[in-house]
Amino acid sequence: MKTNTKPLIITAAVLVAVIVAGLVAFLVTRAQAPDPAAAAVVREDSHVLDDGGDGAVTVVEFLDFECEACGAYYPVVEDLRQEYAGQITYVVRYFPLPGHFNSTHSAVAAEAAAQQGRFEEMYQRLFDTQAEWGEAQESRAELFRSYAADLGLDMTAYDAAVANPKTEQRVRADFDEGRALGVGSTPTFFVNGQPLVIERWNDLETAIQAALY
Repeated sequence: MKTNTKPLIITAAVLVAVIVAGLVAFLVTRAQAPDPAAAAVVREDSHVLDDGGDGAVTVVEFLDFECEACGAYYPVVEDLRQEYAGQITYVVRYFPLPGHFNSTHSAVAAEAAAQQGRFEEMYQRLFDTQAEWGEAQESRAELFRSYAADLGLDMTAYDAAVANPKTEQRVRADFDEGRALGVGSTPTFFVNGQPLVIERWNDLETAIQAALY
């Protein structure tokens, strides 16, 4: 990777993810899980950040914009997207953790932006500013709305999308399918359809290289 501080960042992120995983496992097991047989790692409406075309390695990330571990992995992911441009197809799916007050609000903001073809810009803005709103115990929906305005979105359409129950249902569909696939914490990665267990800071890159070569 490009900096010497990343191993420390990722180690801390993994520890946070382990703690969060326990919370999520406790919460989601109280609800009836979707049918795993019907689950798919990628759907036609999944958000594709990079399309490597035929023969590319497909990397899918289930994420929560408020998750500190996801925020720590974000610059690593951005580096990998650049380093393996044209060789990987990178897909993002929502997995808002129940313990985060603004996890669903932020995902709805991203989905509302996606409806105007601006998912990636909102995805980046949410992670770039996570320290400003993460762990808040009140809605930051108005802050997310200001991000949409800064990005030049049609605010009438944005507001309508946020208010439309179908937008949150789209977010929930990713979450439910993630559970069916065995996702219990964020970030969770799949490489060519296979779940990846992160134990070391460079495991994602190692998995990409193994799939490529």
